[in-house]
Amino acid sequence: MKIYTKTGDKGQTSLYDGTRIDKDSLRVESYGTVDELNSSLGFAIKFVEDEGIKESLNKIQMRLFFVAGELATIEEGKYKYIVNEEDILALEKIIDDYIPKISGGDKFIVPGSSKAAAALHISRTICRRAERRIITLKRHEEVSDILLKFVNRLSDVLYTYARFLESDLTVMDFEKAYNEKL
Repeated sequence: MKIYTKTGDKGQTSLYDGTRIDKDSLRVESYGTVDELNSSLGFAIKFVEDEGIKESLNKIQMRLFFVAGELATIEEGKYKYIVNEEDILALEKIIDDYIPKISGGDKFIVPGSSKAAAALHISRTICRRAERRIITLKRHEEVSDILLKFVNRLSDVLYTYARFLESDLTVMDFEKAYNEKL
């Protein structure tokens, strides 16, 4: 298999539907950030010991390929593996199942008291950036409302899992932090 094609040497790439597009376009930035999120989840999974969460994150990674594929396709109907309302309900169920298990859920916490939580918080922030890129794209081009909703819900799931896996919760004390010297 040849890795280089030389077709992108002048700053363009091909989308799934064959359309040529600039590599710095909003569309490429959107699915590129989703790809970054997927890679960060692969890294985070290596620190998660809870088998149920690992399995869930692996399934989420597969769905992220669908999200990226949909974003990498301009021609409607050309890409058939799209996220749907059922996927959003599954993410909401994860949140609903785990939130009651989290203490201090209404406080700001300093993220990353365990390796797994720290890695998931990084994934969460990448997910939020992907969401912002997709929103920007949606202002200029057609993007599925369901896709955007899925990415929004996914960042909530990643927050929920990260909070659940925090080993030694550090609650943010704004007054103390403000008065402390760096």
